[in-house]
Amino acid sequence: MTGKEFTRLDWDDLRHFLAVAQVGTFLGAAKRLGIEHATVRRRIVALETRLGRKLIDRRGRKIVLTPDGDKVAELAAPIALQAASIEQLGRTSSNELQGDIRISAPPALSNTLLARPIVDLRHQHPGIQITLVGEKRFASLNRREADVAVRLSRPEEGEYAITKVGAISFEFYAADEYLASTPPEDWSFIGYDESMKAAPQQTRLMEFAAGRPIALRSSVLEFQTAAARAGGGVVMLPDFAVERMEGLQRIDSGAPLTREIWLVVHSEIKDVPAVRAVVETLKQAFRR
Repeated sequence: MTGKEFTRLDWDDLRHFLAVAQVGTFLGAAKRLGIEHATVRRRIVALETRLGRKLIDRRGRKIVLTPDGDKVAELAAPIALQAASIEQLGRTSSNELQGDIRISAPPALSNTLLARPIVDLRHQHPGIQITLVGEKRFASLNRREADVAVRLSRPEEGEYAITKVGAISFEFYAADEYLASTPPEDWSFIGYDESMKAAPQQTRLMEFAAGRPIALRSSVLEFQTAAARAGGGVVMLPDFAVERMEGLQRIDSGAPLTREIWLVVHSEIKDVPAVRAVVETLKQAFRR
């Protein structure tokens, strides 16, 4: 491959490849880009042909990056961030904020605290489109999986603008009837599944259970809450999940567990007007 041939690398091919790298399937990448999955396949083949490298392995429906694919994704991610900044700038006028902003946040927190502020933002700035991804893992801001992330732990590294916007306290609860009919030594507990076994609140629950059974497990906080209200056992819940909720009684277990809320945006796009508007809206949402 000559240097002249390499200069004809098509950014659209890279953009399609990044979508596949982030989502993990052709179909998922196609849905994100709003195109046919055959187009995504064609773009990937074109990129592999131009680079002379195999970038992906197909394992059933799942796509796995080769070592060369990982390297290309790593090198292309900063270009995607810069392109996004330029696109956002081009969509923004002095009178109207415009752009597509992707927010990553824990699902339960999103459902309870973010819906109204985001709707209000859309009413104020209808040119901003919001995609909210409720996910427990950390979306990669470097790979443009999200533009803004709400996290319950502070990133240790990365070119990010990071702001602490609040804190959540977790305490133990159970239904009134359950506590009245079940002595503490016979309590059973409602916790997270294996996907969140390392979460601080799950660790605290295991310590408090002290060998008593974890009878119900779920990654869905709404299910845990409903199960506790139905008399399923003792659950550990964040303060926002039990506000204005009847049927649950707090259990005195000492000082509550507190987790800080962090707002994270990549430094490359933090000054894009639409991103700034979203960040300010989220900051206000957590000043409750």
